[in-house]
Amino acid sequence: MGSLEPTTEAGRRGLAALLAEPRRALIALDFDGTLAPIVPDPDAARAHPGVRPAFDRLSGSVGRIAVITGRPARVAVDYGGLAGVPGLVVLGHYGLERWSDGEVQAPAEDEGVAVVRERLPELLLRLGAAEGTAIEDKGRSLAVHVRRAADPAAAMAVVEPALRALAADTGLVVEPGRMVLELRPPGADKGAALRRLVDELEPSAVVFVGDDLGDLAAFAAVDELRADGVPGLLVCSGSTEVTELADRADLVVDGPAGVVDVLESLADELVSPAPPPGS
Repeated sequence: MGSLEPTTEAGRRGLAALLAEPRRALIALDFDGTLAPIVPDPDAARAHPGVRPAFDRLSGSVGRIAVITGRPARVAVDYGGLAGVPGLVVLGHYGLERWSDGEVQAPAEDEGVAVVRERLPELLLRLGAAEGTAIEDKGRSLAVHVRRAADPAAAMAVVEPALRALAADTGLVVEPGRMVLELRPPGADKGAALRRLVDELEPSAVVFVGDDLGDLAAFAAVDELRADGVPGLLVCSGSTEVTELADRADLVVDGPAGVVDVLESLADELVSPAPPPGS
């Protein structure tokens, strides 16, 4: 089956359940680092060019494809070129937003986010944050990136204690990632978002694909579902920056290109080739 070869028994059971009843299966994926390569400027991120064709191939064969991301839902749709994928659901801001059929449903902005938006530039200036430290305003959360600093680890050490104190003072939580800390409202994570989809769909099998620390909650949700009798497959878009997911995954692939290979391998298994002319 090419690149689609889980290394664990639980993963093999999850894959078998998906292939047995694909129209009742759920495939959920993170965006950054999973569908799109990590880049220094978050606004420059775009999905791997193979993602949209693979989604189009799979959309008529599996019950639901979902993207669960920390980004605003509409941004993930735009950066992924995903508008028009039949039946696609995008859960943005760790599940606070839901995009489907071109519409976004979302609650009002958390007051703590507005306070952080006001305080954060002055705070970084006062800390003497390293050159290259950057604020990303996601609307319902704010992230501080250090990837472009000359020494990202040292830059993070300067800002992290103060960011955690600011989050505590404003009622937000801190979500660590690959050279980034995000301040966001509590009560939203990818595990809870995935669970809501499962409750809605009652799938025959659940696949989750992720790469970063924020995806650990979704990995834990799949583990819990498997304990409850719902087969699951955990796929890690591997990197040298984060290894925690690889240690827990049933299948580790080489970044977004490897994720596309997995999706295409699934499509090869599920999508019947067109009959030859005259048959």
